[in-house]
Amino acid sequence: MSTDNAVGGRAEFWRGSMRAWDLAFWILVAISAAFAVPTAESAGAALASLAGFVVLVVAYQLLGRRGARLADARLTQSYLGVLVLVTTYETAAVQMGIVLLFIAYSHIWFFALSRWQGLAWTVALTLGIIGATALQVEATPADLPQIVGQATVGLLFSIALGLWITHVSEQSEVRAELLEDLRATQAALAASHHAEGVHAERARLAQEIHDTLAQGFTSVVMLAQTSSAELDAGRAEQARERLAQIEAVARDNLAEARALVAAFSPPALDDGLAAALRRLGDQLHTQTGLEVTVDAHDVEVPQDVAVALLRAAQESLANVRRHADARHVRLALHHASAGTPGASTDAGGDARASVELEVVDDGRGVREDDVEGTGLRGMRERARVVGGDFRIDGTPGAGTRVTMRLPVPHQDARTETHA
Repeated sequence: MSTDNAVGGRAEFWRGSMRAWDLAFWILVAISAAFAVPTAESAGAALASLAGFVVLVVAYQLLGRRGARLADARLTQSYLGVLVLVTTYETAAVQMGIVLLFIAYSHIWFFALSRWQGLAWTVALTLGIIGATALQVEATPADLPQIVGQATVGLLFSIALGLWITHVSEQSEVRAELLEDLRATQAALAASHHAEGVHAERARLAQEIHDTLAQGFTSVVMLAQTSSAELDAGRAEQARERLAQIEAVARDNLAEARALVAAFSPPALDDGLAAALRRLGDQLHTQTGLEVTVDAHDVEVPQDVAVALLRAAQESLANVRRHADARHVRLALHHASAGTPGASTDAGGDARASVELEVVDDGRGVREDDVEGTGLRGMRERARVVGGDFRIDGTPGAGTRVTMRLPVPHQDARTETHA
């Protein structure tokens, strides 16, 4: 294990438990000094012992505690060196100096970067204590086995304590890593959801613009071209009519743009879906001269269903005007009966109420080389979002049929009046 990796793992454990270790350090230092200093044989020895405690306190503040807060291994390991030296000195200087072992053993394992490093510092401290004790009691060779035995007991106690502290710190490291991974995953998930939401909103706005503003501008262009032709032919009255139509389309587009920006429902639905479909038919007839039949029932449907049906009708009629080369188009809105092929069913197999929009023309039909554009893809997506179905059928030279069937709640799917 490298020093950088070890420090990276211990840093959170150090920071998370520093307050408790601070409190324990000050309590143990006060108790140790209270026992050790009075046992000095002279005033000079007492002052020397007190100086040792001061050195330990300063080293803890400047090296140990600061190193833990900054995750600096050089500072923490320097503190352990000072700790071993001070503990050895106090043990040799005064009779009760050995009580510092309570601080020394625990701090070695708290600041050690690995089990092996903790074991090395513990052995070094134990050897120092053996020598210091022998000096303090002026031991004879016969006394050494007893001193070594007592120190070995302390060594075993320290190792047991150290393994427990290391286990706690490693568990803390694991929890910190898991927490960090969880936070990173949550951040990535939030970013993904945000990006997905942005993409979905952009797609929705793009489809709304295509189905409303783009079609309106196309109508304005066509009407403007027709007005120019009327003026060139000297038919001023017809040109005025086209200009009035341009103004009406532009006003409708302006209202759609404002509603789109404000996220309101389309203004065309203010007086109902059937009325909106009839206006679409009237506009197509006025602008192109096509024979348009609208068979639309007033139905109560949720707002999202009404918008999907309106946009599908707008796109379908725009395609008829641009591509079909038709003479007649029929637009119908009605409820799909429970026995209608393709009618929706719920999870239990019971038929659900549905509303169906049909746009049928007698134009050129659908050819094999026709490419499905943005408008058709948008209609399919709108149907999918509300749980419905979209189909387009056509035979070359025999016209085209566009069908959108959407489910509606039973209580809302009822006919009020017939257009």
